Amino acid sequence: MMWWKACAIALLGVAGAAYGEVATPPVVHWTLEVVRDGQTIDTFDASTPVGQAHTDTHHHVVAHDVGCKDQPGGSIDLERTLTVSPTAADATDVTLAIDAHDTLEDDPVQPSPEGCRLPPQPRTIAASHPGLRVPAGQWADWQIVRKDPSLVYRVRANLVPQP
Repeated sequence: MMWWKACAIALLGVAGAAYGEVATPPVVHWTLEVVRDGQTIDTFDASTPVGQAHTDTHHHVVAHDVGCKDQPGGSIDLERTLTVSPTAADATDVTLAIDAHDTLEDDPVQPSPEGCRLPPQPRTIAASHPGLRVPAGQWADWQIVRKDPSLVYRVRANLVPQP
């Protein structure tokens, strides 16, 4: 075998490389639900090849009435950015690396001593899971914040059938 052909086969590293075929990585369809205090507040959904990443940002702008006259206060952008990377997948389970940057509001605060409304304060949370294992067709939970408020990411993932 000529040296350049041997190098090409070694570089491709896949069955059928001698014929110029390149294997495509398996594709994972995943859904991630953001659950706050037991209620789904946001959903992310995509199909991503193993070894690649998908990043998505959702915005939810909120405004509150504040003060003793309940005047509209400034708005807050509750931004949520997720990067999901399937690292392994087969017919029985999928492993996902997840990076999350989430801005959420704390539960409403008590009124001021004068009885005036105070706005809830935003809080930014950054979390990473290097390998969340998700059984095929089932939900797996990742607890981000335990309480005040509780925040859970529920993930379901399946291998997309190849033609």
